[in-house]
Amino acid sequence: MARKKRGKKHEEEAGEAWLLPYSDLMTLLLALFISLFAMSQTDQKKMSEMAQAFSAAFNMGGPSFFDKMGPNPGRRAEMPSDEDLGNSAYIQENQALEEVKKQMDSYIDQNSLNEQLSTELTEDGLLIRIKEKALFPSGSAELVAQSQSIGPVVAGLLATIPERVIISGHTDNVPISSAQYPSNWELSSARALNFMKYLLSINAKLSPQRFSAIGYSECRPIADNKTEEGRTKNRRVEILIARNLRFNPNEVSAAKANKNTDDASPASTGGEAPKTDSKNAAVADGSHITTTNF
Repeated sequence: MARKKRGKKHEEEAGEAWLLPYSDLMTLLLALFISLFAMSQTDQKKMSEMAQAFSAAFNMGGPSFFDKMGPNPGRRAEMPSDEDLGNSAYIQENQALEEVKKQMDSYIDQNSLNEQLSTELTEDGLLIRIKEKALFPSGSAELVAQSQSIGPVVAGLLATIPERVIISGHTDNVPISSAQYPSNWELSSARALNFMKYLLSINAKLSPQRFSAIGYSECRPIADNKTEEGRTKNRRVEILIARNLRFNPNEVSAAKANKNTDDASPASTGGEAPKTDSKNAAVADGSHITTTNF
């Protein structure tokens, strides 16, 4: 019996059907890595929104792996945690002082007063420094005409915030002796007091209880009194908008300790504003005037 000849095996042609699932896989991997990169550059809120969007798009049906992801540790400092909430009042106050500084700097630039006025945000608060010639004649505590343009601006800014205001007068080390001002103590004190009274008189929104005036004479120079330029810088009036709160670096550890103890006292939200050094100073506030004997 003759054998049937078997035909040659049919070789299937290599198709390209595999490219479709492969391209889908590559697309998903690309989306994954883009998402991971985006999460490392965003905050917790945006990450949560993106996780919800991906869960809805892919309809995974279970908890998303995005829920287990956290923010980038490198950006943790920009995201206030529960332990940092105790310093939120300090942060808000600092933002208010920065806004006042911004407005004062804008006024200085617009009126070309950079040689006469300056601002500085310090640990104690916002300091506005005004040179002598912008407010007073030499050797006098009587306000000049230019003070009538500076005073309303300063008073208006002070009315927008609740902090205490300390106005201090400073002189150089050149002695003065007159019937009205026997020494630089009287001159510096009179200048601080007169400028404080002027601010209170031009803006009814200012509460006198917030204000105090201090004369430091020559005891707190900011430049060398040996030169005329230095003495000019030292003859000035300073307005300190004193902070009510101080940043507490121990807030985080204190908050953690409170979580572990039921009867622990709450952490402090801030320290006291800077106390005025009564030594070598003549002090006056809006309701009462006290003169220190030197």
